[in-house]
Amino acid sequence: MTEIDSSPEALKGEDWAGEMGAKWLANLERFEGMIAPIGEALLKQADYKHSERVLDIGCGGGGTTIAIAQAVAPSGEVLGIDISPDLTTAATQRANDAGVSNIRFICADASTVQFDDKPFDRLFSRFGSMFFPEPHKAFANLHSLLRPSARIDLAVWGPPRDNLWMMEMMSIVRRYVDIPPAVPRTPGPFAFEDLDYLNEILASGGFSNVNVSAYQGLQPIGGVNVTPQDAVSFILSSMAVGRALDEQGADVRSAAEADLIELFQNHYEAGRGVMMQGKAWLASAIA
Repeated sequence: MTEIDSSPEALKGEDWAGEMGAKWLANLERFEGMIAPIGEALLKQADYKHSERVLDIGCGGGGTTIAIAQAVAPSGEVLGIDISPDLTTAATQRANDAGVSNIRFICADASTVQFDDKPFDRLFSRFGSMFFPEPHKAFANLHSLLRPSARIDLAVWGPPRDNLWMMEMMSIVRRYVDIPPAVPRTPGPFAFEDLDYLNEILASGGFSNVNVSAYQGLQPIGGVNVTPQDAVSFILSSMAVGRALDEQGADVRSAAEADLIELFQNHYEAGRGVMMQGKAWLASAIA
């Protein structure tokens, strides 16, 4: 398999190739614990079979990639792609430690990467498809990596108003720092909250037979069975709001931290953690 233009220097987009990727890796267990229920729902929807050749876009630390590799073994294989060299290096080590051999990871920009061998049977992405600067071109490129009639399965965040974990947290942060709301149809976590836009992007990329279902449930903020204090520490150390509060000074950060702890205490369940409502779209389509 030959990668084209996939060096870290060639990668573009948000800082997932640098600071954000490093933060994700530093908080990998907590990030994965927080979104695990959605990833499990998407894997169940995808229902992978033996012998399938799968591409995992925005694979992060490789948790879903390893699960897919185990599902398609022994004759199937999976390739994980992420724009962060830190994450793909860690994911490779993780797969090696787990003894999973039908798997590879590369550091590449999925919006432009090309291969010179046979196309993939399936494509999977758990929250890895919302940050493309030019999504129309990116999804057209993803389409080119797939064989005819291949299937894609994506998880993307639903509207912010339905993700109370984000809305309630941000309402507190905005007491102390001016953070503009997410702009629909622009790269970011909520790029595809509007299903009309998601359908437009998929159609322009060459995909059809789009089917979308809603996942709704309580998410463990900062991971399973994490205390309110630890959940706040996770938020402030791994998300951009922490840096925004730091820029306002120690007193402002301390006051915001106290308010966030109070919020998370209201949602804390013993043995489960800080459980708050989330919503994601689980989409499938055919190439």
